[in-house]
Amino acid sequence: MAPRAGAPERSAAAGFVLLTLAAGQFLMALDSSVMNVSIATVADDVGTTVAGIQGAITAYTLVMAMFMIPGGKVGALIGRKRAFTIGCGVYGCGSLTTALAPNLPVLLLGWSFLEGIGAALILPAIVALVAGNFAAERRPAAYGLVAAAGAAAIAVGPLIGGVATTYFSWRWVFAGEVAIVVGILVLTRRIADAPTDQRPRIDLVGAVLSALGLGVFVYGVLRSSEWGWFLPKPDAPAWLGISLVVWLMLAGLLLIRLFLHWEAHLVEQRREPLVDPVLLRNRQLTGGLTMFFFQYLVQMGVFFLVPLYLSVALGLSALKTGVRILPLSLTLLAAAILIPRLLPDVSPRRVVRLGILFLFAGALVLLAALDTNAGAEIVTVPLLLIGLGMGALASQLGAVTVSAVPDEQSAEVGGIQNAVTNLGASIGTALAGSILVAALTSSFLTGIAQNPAIPDQVKSQATVRLESGVPFLSDAQLRTALDQAGTSTEVSRAALDANAAARLDGLRAALAILALTALLAMFFTQRIPTKQPRSTEHA
Repeated sequence: MAPRAGAPERSAAAGFVLLTLAAGQFLMALDSSVMNVSIATVADDVGTTVAGIQGAITAYTLVMAMFMIPGGKVGALIGRKRAFTIGCGVYGCGSLTTALAPNLPVLLLGWSFLEGIGAALILPAIVALVAGNFAAERRPAAYGLVAAAGAAAIAVGPLIGGVATTYFSWRWVFAGEVAIVVGILVLTRRIADAPTDQRPRIDLVGAVLSALGLGVFVYGVLRSSEWGWFLPKPDAPAWLGISLVVWLMLAGLLLIRLFLHWEAHLVEQRREPLVDPVLLRNRQLTGGLTMFFFQYLVQMGVFFLVPLYLSVALGLSALKTGVRILPLSLTLLAAAILIPRLLPDVSPRRVVRLGILFLFAGALVLLAALDTNAGAEIVTVPLLLIGLGMGALASQLGAVTVSAVPDEQSAEVGGIQNAVTNLGASIGTALAGSILVAALTSSFLTGIAQNPAIPDQVKSQATVRLESGVPFLSDAQLRTALDQAGTSTEVSRAALDANAAARLDGLRAALAILALTALLAMFFTQRIPTKQPRSTEHA
């Protein structure tokens, strides 16, 4: 695909185009990290729980995952630039709704739904617009800088959230996003549209099947902490004695299988599929997509757990939590930008494998450092390692996937890539949360049962009331609840001790799962190429 006539060629004009597209990527990634340090504050402000905000975060990435592939096709139908512009408008409306949200339902509408739909139009369009505005030899650097903008958003997100929450309000973050959207729309006029050879029809059946399959599967994972992974919790829905989570996940997989079968049928009928099945047989592309999935699963799991430890277990403010996460942010950004610049000919497979090892080592070190007497300083070295791993992966994977296909399929690949990353992010957040709650509940109830200071009647009541799940509470929150219940000093002290130990057990269990997931990713790196892609042009 050659850039259309009038596409920016002068460096200043090209800089404006790159700034616009990078700002769009920055904005999309920002929402995935900016509010994690303010979960407790947001929950209190809109009258919900930490689990409610976790659900909103997961739903945001889930909506993106569900509609990202159809969003790429919409761009091919109406034009990439128009899709990008409309997506920014929808996203801006969602940000404004979130900034003004009085309760969780309105927050879900603005943050999870409207912003998710806007992102599903924006992200695939960015991939195609880079190809349409830059000559082939300049595209790898442009893709790298756009990816670095996403890394930068993850890097500064916790700090932005911490400053806004501490000195102003978390709502100002979303109000600021509205201002960024306005700036992007002003600059969009400098972008040349990415030309398309044809105006495809949207495969509505495929769009419904893919969205339902991804949605049902991840919804099952999200409900696992409340319903149980396999054996149903008390009063949880079940079928044939098995938790509904299992059936939802199986139903999701079945729908995805039907989607793939339908796409193959369309190809046989010489009709246009939503996703060309040939793409899924591309070894390099599927290798890159698999790594994207594992990266975002571990990444978002870590970004959910570490702020909980700092803000809830240790009681740090949102600002101090953001500052403590900064080591991860800095090394992530440094690796994402410097590896391509200093090592332009390095083997992508080698960098990806080193990145996975850094993720594994960071999770393992943090797991070993967690202790009842540990402070906030223990997260520094693990976060440095995890940030290096994330940055190393970010520096390679975008070029790996985009270079695997011809230019005319770049938006289609962009849709699939962003669907996979957001699917990984959804599962990572939900998996970390469910493992955390399960281990926390088991540890807390065991601690209560083994403590002789607690009367048997209290033990029985705790077992019945908390069997479905113990909330992740700070000492201050639990102490307030115990005081309101009129609990004796001795029982309160025992409950506080059990809660402190259980919090750490929950965090350790979730971190162990993330570490094992990172290690599992190592077995899928063989499909990553050993040589750097030099052009997105294909025969």
